Amino acid sequence: MPVRLSSRLIAFITIIASAVFLSGCGINTIPTYEQDAKAKWSEVLNQYKRRADLIPNLVESVRGFAEQEKSVLTGVTEARAKATQVQVTLPPDILTNPDAMKKFGDAQNALTGALGRLLAVSERYPDIKSGANFMALQNQIEGTENRIAIARRDYIEAVRRYNTELNTFPGRIWKSILYSTAKDMATFEITPAETQVPKVDFGPRKPQ
Repeated sequence: MPVRLSSRLIAFITIIASAVFLSGCGINTIPTYEQDAKAKWSEVLNQYKRRADLIPNLVESVRGFAEQEKSVLTGVTEARAKATQVQVTLPPDILTNPDAMKKFGDAQNALTGALGRLLAVSERYPDIKSGANFMALQNQIEGTENRIAIARRDYIEAVRRYNTELNTFPGRIWKSILYSTAKDMATFEITPAETQVPKVDFGPRKPQ
């Protein structure tokens, strides 16, 4: 005599089978990629903030020996202030707002340039280069610049993966059905240095 399955058991089996099928079809891929990109973005912000926190002490360590380099010192201080202000006032939609992302990137790039000029100036002053405090700060700055480059590279890749999912099959189907509010994320311009493991070096150092 054939065994009859209750309607409740059949419904349960159907739910389980549907869940397995949907998970295999990538129904969770879009939110998973989105959260990964957001996590990578948080790391970008953390590293930029760490750099901003180091700069005032670096400026002071140079100021004591090279007060005549006022334009360079002022330049890095003003660039830091602008970059910090931009970061503090980031709009809520920064990740889907290309104009806001460009403004953020431009401010950080300007600070990178100003910081590079400051460290280049230090090469002309042996008293600065021989200072233990300056050397420690320079090492921390260089390490942070490397971490910034890595964080940017990882964010760029995470956004590429997320945007690709939104605009290709089967992601486009899931977007239209379940994630209609999902938008492409904005990113930085990809530089050649960000396609490989970065190593930032601000110049030769005095032999220890």
